[in-house]
Amino acid sequence: MEIIEKLENSERLNFEDGIKLYELDIFTLGKYAYKKREKLYGKKSFFNINRHINPTNICKDICKFCAFSANRKNPNPYTMTHEEILKIVEDAIKRDIKEVHIVSAHNDKVGLDWYLGIFRKIKENFPNIHIKALTAAEVNFLAKEHNLCFEKMIDLMIENGVDSMPGGGAEIFDEKIRDYICKGKVTSQEWLEIHRLWHKRGRKSNATMLFGHVEDREHRIDHMIRLRELQDETGGFNCFIPLIYQKENNYLKVKDFVTGQEYLKTIAIARLILDNIPHIKAYWATSTINLALIAQEFGADDLDGTIEKESIQSAAGAKSRYGIPLEEFVHLIKDSGFVPVERDSLYNEIKVW
Repeated sequence: MEIIEKLENSERLNFEDGIKLYELDIFTLGKYAYKKREKLYGKKSFFNINRHINPTNICKDICKFCAFSANRKNPNPYTMTHEEILKIVEDAIKRDIKEVHIVSAHNDKVGLDWYLGIFRKIKENFPNIHIKALTAAEVNFLAKEHNLCFEKMIDLMIENGVDSMPGGGAEIFDEKIRDYICKGKVTSQEWLEIHRLWHKRGRKSNATMLFGHVEDREHRIDHMIRLRELQDETGGFNCFIPLIYQKENNYLKVKDFVTGQEYLKTIAIARLILDNIPHIKAYWATSTINLALIAQEFGADDLDGTIEKESIQSAAGAKSRYGIPLEEFVHLIKDSGFVPVERDSLYNEIKVW
């Protein structure tokens, strides 16, 4: 079988190969993905001690899959003050967090300085904290809202203390699917261009893919190939994160929820297709911690982190609202047969547990 030969010889896989990978049985697929993971990292599983903060849920856009933004499905709008956000960071630092992960909705009522002031004040008060903030969707929204080019917006992010970019807003790059699930949001081309420009500044970012809704397998492979092409050009992605669509409190009305097996296949395929992106993350906030732990056997080498509080996925039904305590997180990785490695936001190893 040609695809097995390619896997045995570690050849670069193309779009058609990606489709064929989905046709393999899960154990064969897992074997080759784990072999790749083991060659790169052995039994190490990376995580960080982080705090997610979602400062506002008031959004100019209405994405059909979203349960976080304030609308008829979630009639509880809020916007935090800078003082409230600083208090959260101050409190979390007592628990030795290394990173704040800050993602908001597209609030057109607060102004550019509200967004940038968050990062500036965190850096002024806590200079050693890594700030991962502003998805490409937020960058696009702010740039257009305030008549800025992407380059200027990115310069302002850096000037105000943003260290790296999260991968959100990518959803699915296929333009027809995107037009249906998040019309008016950042386009696939704009998302890729924003990350290209960020990488050209010598900065790192992550990349996501939201799947398990109205897309097909070929759309997922297309998404991965586009990311791989940009990574060939810039080398700026740290990590790829397949996110399972959460089905509650939104407008997509998807009846058939993605199976655990389909998730594990997608993790494995990502590890095999994305030969130039170092890390594959099983983001437990969308997959459940149990499935994320199994994903370590299918090519995933990163489990994100302790999170502490999470509002976006949990609004749509994920069991992630209050994070996982550090000691429990470490024990879960050990009990699954892997070695927990605490990392910083750029994957430098801090401690092997």
